Amino acid sequence: MLRMRFRDLHLGRPRSAPLRRAIRRLHAELEARGIAIRPHVWFAEEWFSPDGVPGIAIPFYLAHPRLERLERRMNGMVEGGNAGSLMRILRHEAGHAIDTAYRLRRRRAWREAFGAPRAPYPDRYHVDPVSRAFVQHLDGWYAQAHPAEDFAETFAVWLAPRSRWRTRYAGWPALRKLEAMDAMMTAIRGREPPVRSAHRIDTVAADDHTLREYYRRGVARRAHRDFALVDAHLGPAFGPRPPRARARRAAPLLRAARATLVAEAVRRTGIDPYAARQLLEVAIERIHDRRLWVRGGVREARAAAQRLLLRMSRAALAGATLGFTL
Repeated sequence: MLRMRFRDLHLGRPRSAPLRRAIRRLHAELEARGIAIRPHVWFAEEWFSPDGVPGIAIPFYLAHPRLERLERRMNGMVEGGNAGSLMRILRHEAGHAIDTAYRLRRRRAWREAFGAPRAPYPDRYHVDPVSRAFVQHLDGWYAQAHPAEDFAETFAVWLAPRSRWRTRYAGWPALRKLEAMDAMMTAIRGREPPVRSAHRIDTVAADDHTLREYYRRGVARRAHRDFALVDAHLGPAFGPRPPRARARRAAPLLRAARATLVAEAVRRTGIDPYAARQLLEVAIERIHDRRLWVRGGVREARAAAQRLLLRMSRAALAGATLGFTL
């Protein structure tokens, strides 16, 4: 499959049942809120909603189970690969689409709540893992990447049914952004959008690149991530080569123990559960990319993973930052 060109995949409209259900669910949520727009969708190399086009590009690998399996094998995960993750990303991208459709970023309320919409996107953004000035939604503290992403993340939290955002964010500076979002959405309720373009930007239908070329670019992007906080606390429990014949890969072991590791970090450090989960995901990504193995038994490895997450959590609470590439 890696030799195939994108255009040879013949990807048109979404046909997979999970993806179609998710799109219908998004439309139902928008209708329930009185928002008239229904963003159109198409397949591209990655998730995005382009400036000037109130639509959503969906990554090609969600079109078919075989492509999802390839993505998981090459990248270790599938962004939007389960129902919960898929809806979170769709709500985020719908925020961008609605921002475009109603030209919301031109409003003073937008700029006062989120900042300068025309600020250049950085190649790398640095996050404060314990900040309460931003909502917690997508992985990687994505609301901190740029004012436009802050808007889209805030919209996604506002849109989600039963999110109870007034209670969840009570006392947080992020609550003011959610209240500003609620006021903006009330202002456009029932109104037709002035921007209606149905263009499809960077669709894979005419893309001559091969899947191999796509995945090679992905490896290059990940190589420039800042994993200093993880590397500083890994310790000797994880190594680059299997120490014995029946050794286990470290990343799957950490994924299997995710809930226990996060709960213990929250109990012992007081860190927010979202921040603890995100720190663990960063550690798992680093361990996966370095192809590290467990040294010692499963019990020892889990104890080492707990020490790693506790140290990262304490560092974050003490003011350490993380770097992410866009």
